[in-house]
Parts: sequence; structure tokens; C-alpha cells
Amino acid sequence: MTPPDRHELITPLERALVIVSHPDDAEFGAASTIAALTARGISVEYVVTTDGSKGTEDPEMPPQELSATRVAEQRDAADILGVGEIVHLGYPDGYLVPSLDLRRDIVRQIRRFRPDLVITQNPQRRLDFNPYIGHPDHLATGEATLAAVYPAARDHLNFPELWRDEKLEPWKVRQVLLTGVEEPNLWLDIADTFEIGIRAILAHVSQVDPETVGERMRERARLIGEPQGIGLAQAFASIILE
Repeated sequence: MTPPDRHELITPLERALVIVSHPDDAEFGAASTIAALTARGISVEYVVTTDGSKGTEDPEMPPQELSATRVAEQRDAADILGVGEIVHLGYPDGYLVPSLDLRRDIVRQIRRFRPDLVITQNPQRRLDFNPYIGHPDHLATGEATLAAVYPAARDHLNFPELWRDEKLEPWKVRQVLLTGVEEPNLWLDIADTFEIGIRAILAHVSQVDPETVGERMRERARLIGEPQGIGLAQAFASIILE
């Protein structure tokens, strides 16, 4: 299937919300793009759906300690990128499903932050022999976020308690970018913000090898960008909702 015509970022664009599963997912999926947004004066906030308590090869690591470490690392990374508030929903790492509870919790944040743009994860499992076949938490977050964007966040009668009891008015997101897709239709030049993106990834000390991650991410950005005539790029599936 041929993807739609190449999209661009919408204008005007004032607020963006990044909704991901784990501390570090935002940075690995879109750090340099996020840095480019904040450099333009765009307000960016995060929603992290799980507690990040499973991401270690150390069987002796207490889950609560790992979660606290990763929450702190996420704040450090976000500060490097110029991101504002981070909402941690705290669902158990590794067990996430696209439940109605998760959808409601994401709708709540969309209505709070009222973003023009949402960046989230691909809800479809990849079958293109890519080694990153899709963490189930990523799939669940992507599915719940898309369901929250449309139609739940925009309609009064979806989760009416949010409108009635919490005074959160409906909100219509204008564009969604999906990370980790097989067939992107939007390629963004990240040459100017690549290094700051790597600095943000390196803030996730418990998750990365500082000796290899920079070159690995550079090679990925080069392979994505060069076919499009871009030196370094990040690629997304862009969905315009206007």
C-alpha cells in the first residue's frame, strides 16, 4: 500500500503532547523533533502511561527503585529538550492493554493540555523483519491514544464525567504523528537538533550504552533521511484531522 502524500507539520502550531509507554520512549522515538518544536517556542508536555518498572536485565533490581530511577531520568531528559509537565499514569510496565480506563486517562490529559499536535506510538505490530517488532505496551498506548484523540476527546458524551465533574471541555486534536511505522509519510530534518536529542537519550542512564547509542542513532537518522534528500531525519506517519 502506498502511503498518502507527504505531509507537513500543521500551522499554526502552539501546543504538542507526547504520549508514550515508558520513560525513554519519547526520546528514542522523537527527541530531536521535540527539541525542534520547543526551539520554535511550541509548548510540549509528556504523558507516560506505565511506571517503567520492568526495563532492566538485573533480576535483583527492586521494581519500585527502577521506576523511581526512570522517572528521574525522564525529567532530566525532558529538561534537556525544553519539555514542560510530565504526567505519569503509573500503569504496570509490561502489562498494558488499551482499556477504557487507559483511554479515559489519556482523554483527561488531552482535554487538560489541549494540544494541536499529538505524538504517539504505532498501534500496529511490525512484520517487516525489523528487530523492533513492537512492545505490547507501545501497541496499547498507540491504540488507546488514537481512540482518545478520535472520537473520545472531542465529544461531550464520551466520558461525560470529565466534562461534568472535572470541567474538562472537549478538545479536537488537529494532527497526530506516529513513531515506529513501516510506511511513513512525513520526514523531518533533524540536523540542527540531532546532538541535543542524543544528550536527552543519554540522560536515560539506566537504559543506554553511552559508547554506542550516539552512532547507532546517527546511522538510523541517516538511513531514514538520505532517500528523501535529507542528511539526518526522523520519520512519522502523519494523520491530519482538520
